[in-house]
Amino acid sequence: MGHATRCIPIINSLIEHGFLPIIASDGVALELLKKEFPELQSIELPSYNITYAKKANSFKLKLIKDSPHLLKTIKKEKKHIESIVECEAISGIISDNRFGVRHKQIPSVFITHQLRVLSGSTTWLSSKLHQKIISKFHECWVPDHIGTKNLSGNLGHIEGFPQDVKYLGPLTRFKKIDTKAKYDLLVLLSGPEPQRTFLEEKLLSDLEHYKGKILLIKGKIESNQQKEILGNITIYNFMTSTELEIAINESNLILSRSGYTTIMDLAKLEKKAFFIPTPGQFEQEYLAKKLNDESIVPYSTQNEFNIKMLSEVENYSGFESQEYVVNYNKLFSLF
Repeated sequence: MGHATRCIPIINSLIEHGFLPIIASDGVALELLKKEFPELQSIELPSYNITYAKKANSFKLKLIKDSPHLLKTIKKEKKHIESIVECEAISGIISDNRFGVRHKQIPSVFITHQLRVLSGSTTWLSSKLHQKIISKFHECWVPDHIGTKNLSGNLGHIEGFPQDVKYLGPLTRFKKIDTKAKYDLLVLLSGPEPQRTFLEEKLLSDLEHYKGKILLIKGKIESNQQKEILGNITIYNFMTSTELEIAINESNLILSRSGYTTIMDLAKLEKKAFFIPTPGQFEQEYLAKKLNDESIVPYSTQNEFNIKMLSEVENYSGFESQEYVVNYNKLFSLF
């Protein structure tokens, strides 16, 4: 979902500069982009079907087990892209972390904030494999600031990286709005199952003890939007970009995963937050710890979290936005 939402400003910029994007994705990511851009042509790609292990310590083992399916999907992606190139007048390809979405004869860009892929003791291997994939693309775009004051830290910044890397600044579909607070707490749920559901069940129980007005968004993209009210909690299955932009702006505190797209969104909107990284996901754990160490956002593991921890936010600065202007004329000149 995060990869899909951070593509929204790229798609809008392509349209503004005279390009006609074709959306290619799968699952809930495709459904979200179709809702955002109903006028654009969309194509369904083979699904990676990535799910997380039920136990955090099984995360790496599950990825190894799923790797044959991943390799097959990449081959299927390549065939789909070849077919699209034959049928459409494609002048460029932009892939957000889809390894097989590229073509040797078409300028192909890979978007990632992970030049280094954390995997515990095998970080050196996972990073080398990812860097090999990146090298097959014509350019690599990193959605982050280029300097030391950045959001991705060691993930998106490697000294002497061999590939042609361009830093775009944080990508977000949102804008900061001066508005009165409507909610004391906004809970944003996201990520693959089963961990999304585990956190939802835990928080619904914990939030009964929270004094304040709460908005909870489940992050489940379905055909129809549903709204439910439980005491002081208003619950939506999903929100459109416009609705979510307003909701975040109208909320005093955000409780969510420490996914990179969420971090970029909250940085733009200059919000205070509390993070619960997805168990076993090294990237989210690293980002949560980084922001905690910088006294920006506190965090807790999923198992240890309790609602009283939200008071720790008072001792943290929250996010501050840094202006970053992208020269899209120069960026899109590749195409």
